[in-house]
Amino acid sequence: MDAEYRVGGQDDFEQEADDGGDAERRGAEVDASGHGERLDRWLTRLAPEFSRNHLQSLIERGCVTLDGKPLEKAAHKLRAGQRVDVELLPTDESRAFRAEAMVLDFVFEDEHLLVVNKPAGLVVHPAAGNWSGTLMNGLLAHHPAAATLPRAGIVHRLDKDTSGVMVVGKTLEAVTALTRQIAAREVHREYLALAWGRIEEAFTVEQAMRRDPISRVKMAVAPANLGKPARTDVFPLGVGEVQGRAVSAVHCVLHSGRTHQIRVHLMHRGHPLLADTLYGGAPALGLTRQALHAARLGFVHPVTGKALSLRAPLPADLAGAWAQTGAGELPD
Repeated sequence: MDAEYRVGGQDDFEQEADDGGDAERRGAEVDASGHGERLDRWLTRLAPEFSRNHLQSLIERGCVTLDGKPLEKAAHKLRAGQRVDVELLPTDESRAFRAEAMVLDFVFEDEHLLVVNKPAGLVVHPAAGNWSGTLMNGLLAHHPAAATLPRAGIVHRLDKDTSGVMVVGKTLEAVTALTRQIAAREVHREYLALAWGRIEEAFTVEQAMRRDPISRVKMAVAPANLGKPARTDVFPLGVGEVQGRAVSAVHCVLHSGRTHQIRVHLMHRGHPLLADTLYGGAPALGLTRQALHAARLGFVHPVTGKALSLRAPLPADLAGAWAQTGAGELPD
């Protein structure tokens, strides 16, 4: 069914669903108020829900016609009486918020929240280069009401190649309460890792962090006035050997949750994680991702007030690597 649009005195905008997919077609005749206006600027009135940049990209892709002929110049000046039609292809972001059925390992779930054991290799939230196949897509399939929540209820993240436990809210009340607990540093997060070098005594790294000024894909330690506070406690669990080099099994406790925090803090102390090539950790034992696992998550249930402590065992790749190092028994 056609829909009628009236924006800023313009003529009726006609909307037509595209039978072939998500694209939508709209068109209108340029009235006196649009005479002499740039095409891309005029389109923002025809399709106000899209950014000007996206509309410019549609023009460049030949999705806009002027009096039936494709027009690929965003700066073209319109004349009253001309007919403009546009095929409104959805943005990558709008395509991303879709349910995709996938097998997920839930270690806890009730009507308010869930805790998932995220596998290595699974991106948590859609972003450039990963617009589908993310944990968020799986959550939307598992829990359709997640579509009504900010970020589908995701309140914190793990790196793509870090495995382990994550909590997700299923109601706005739970999302709000969990977000506040995280901000107040009331959520307890413990990790297991394998790091290069000999670590035989516990230590704390309390070093501010920021985006690396040279490589935007990395994080780096920074002076306190230039970064955000970050603290990691590191406890030794055993020392082994790989390829003639010492390897330490460690238990890390986060007091803040900065991006790549454990990886950066251990690298800063001269102990990069095994297979963490981004931060100088040489590959070993067949690992194809950094040797880091979120093993335990503790927090107060936002509705019942009950203290929860959820755990996830080391996945097979890290358990096998741990055993090969000879760094001791896995912790309970």
